[in-house]
Amino acid sequence: ISLKVITELGNSENKVAVMSGSHGGLLEPVERQALQLRKQEFRGTLRAESDTSPYPILLWWSPLTGETGRLGQCGEDVCFFTINRTYQHNQMTRAFLFYGTDFSIDSLPLPREDYHDWALFHEESPKNNYKLFHEPTITLFNHTATFSRHSHLPLTTQYLEGLEILKSLRYMIPLQMKNSLRKRLAPLAYVQSDCNPPSDRDSYVRELMCHIEVDSYGECLHNRDLPQHLRSPTAMDNGNFYKILAQYKFVLAFENAVCEDYITEKLWRPLKLGVVPVYFGSPSVAEWLPSNKSAILVSSFSHPRDLAHYIKTLDANDGEYESYLQWKLKGDISNPRLLAAMKERKWGVQDITQDNYIDAFECMVCNRVWENIRRKEK
Repeated sequence: ISLKVITELGNSENKVAVMSGSHGGLLEPVERQALQLRKQEFRGTLRAESDTSPYPILLWWSPLTGETGRLGQCGEDVCFFTINRTYQHNQMTRAFLFYGTDFSIDSLPLPREDYHDWALFHEESPKNNYKLFHEPTITLFNHTATFSRHSHLPLTTQYLEGLEILKSLRYMIPLQMKNSLRKRLAPLAYVQSDCNPPSDRDSYVRELMCHIEVDSYGECLHNRDLPQHLRSPTAMDNGNFYKILAQYKFVLAFENAVCEDYITEKLWRPLKLGVVPVYFGSPSVAEWLPSNKSAILVSSFSHPRDLAHYIKTLDANDGEYESYLQWKLKGDISNPRLLAAMKERKWGVQDITQDNYIDAFECMVCNRVWENIRRKEK
């Protein structure tokens, strides 16, 4: 299970603050206690009804949530969620939920009945389970939540907390100071410790280093040290790590796999920090950028030498360099696809006031299962 999934599960368990639908602010302690009591009463009612009322059972075939049994309210619909495989042959079991990294053809809930839906939650790239990205496998699923915009629940923006954090100037360092820092820093920073991914990014960076100076802080192509307390992967969201990266003019943002819509913190982190990302990864990334001029795309250059020359040109020309930061300085996100995706997103990232994407996935499947039930009844 990825660190990100563990974090979101942890945030879900530690939800102590909820948004008030009436005034949009955090509930006061008394209100929160009353809401918790109402939730407990509702759960108690559901437990009493569950003995006689037929709620669809949604069985996690991958024990992702660790919940042995829970009735969940999803809008007007209610479903029973569990990881208990003894429910496999229960007549009310309507869907099997799979976590993609754990999906194995050697362990499937067979035989598959006509009324058994399969649902896939997979936030990672094909690197984690390549079988899922072949048509005979992916078409086994009735409901999907992946990085692809074509999923029933798209997770394309899973590494972006919100639009305001993109516009924030909190970590941004003035260009004059960055120019001064260039006396001891390279124009480019690279931080990577997974050195053998499908994208083969290090081969490109190695050649790029022949034409321009790059400070490499990770284990891959390492030539510069981070402070000891920032060398753990868990420190990548540490404010002190952000301050180090924010000193650079450019950051190499290279994904571990090249897939449509697979966009990670590699892109969003430098954009948040006011650093220009030099991006390699999703061929569709331009459709998700905050503006038409906010990142340099490696795919626009025929050779690393040409990319190095362009970066050197920007490094020497303040006006040209800052043209890549105007959207941030003005707080102007002009991409309608990104704006719409964030507005329509029904889950949050590292936000205890919202459902996380696992909650949203469960409810998406629950709602769609109920749609099928009602359709058949009609």
